[in-house]
Amino acid sequence: MGQDIKLTASDNFQLGAYRADPSGTPKGAVVVIQEIFGVNHHIRSVCDRLAGEGYVAIAPSIFDRTAPNFQSGYTPDEIAEARKFVANPDWAAMLRDAQAAIDAVKSVGPVGIIGFCLGGSIAFVAATRLTGLKAAIGYYGGAVVRFADETPKVPTQLHFGEKDAGIPLTDVETIKSKRPDVAVFVYPGAQHGFHCDERASYDKTSADIAWPRSMEFFAKHLTK
Repeated sequence: MGQDIKLTASDNFQLGAYRADPSGTPKGAVVVIQEIFGVNHHIRSVCDRLAGEGYVAIAPSIFDRTAPNFQSGYTPDEIAEARKFVANPDWAAMLRDAQAAIDAVKSVGPVGIIGFCLGGSIAFVAATRLTGLKAAIGYYGGAVVRFADETPKVPTQLHFGEKDAGIPLTDVETIKSKRPDVAVFVYPGAQHGFHCDERASYDKTSADIAWPRSMEFFAKHLTK
């Protein structure tokens, strides 16, 4: 369903991306921001799934500036390797690359953004700083709390696992208190990465609630 394409950011950097198009007329578009594992099999499948929901989906390779075409699985060794890329993330560069993806699909209709893990944090910051979006959704973004004083310019929804070892519930409470304008959901018993059916932490019960909730949110806000 999808294809690899190239995007050009505002600083003329060229990065890769995966784009999946629906079979019929698109309802709009969704930018998908990766975990620390690159635009891998899982992120591509999320794009394909969104295309099945009627959206043009595009996932920019936001690690291309440091590790072109990087993709990883989820073994302990691969996780350790992937973490090196976010020891000191270049937020400005990743946001430029996210903006390039938004700009590439805005002609098809209203644009939303959804991100997972690192991408969940980027989706939140995109909602506060980037242009051309109508809605934003973040899954288990560990850095959201650092940016919680910033106000999203579009409707924003966040998803967290109750048992996420990297995101304490105190952080989630801080986000809730600072951002009453954001819809925040916590999934009982769920760990980090609960939405990814390729990870050991996959929680089908939580994922089966979170995804329809996300699609409902996009259906409401990505209207022409």
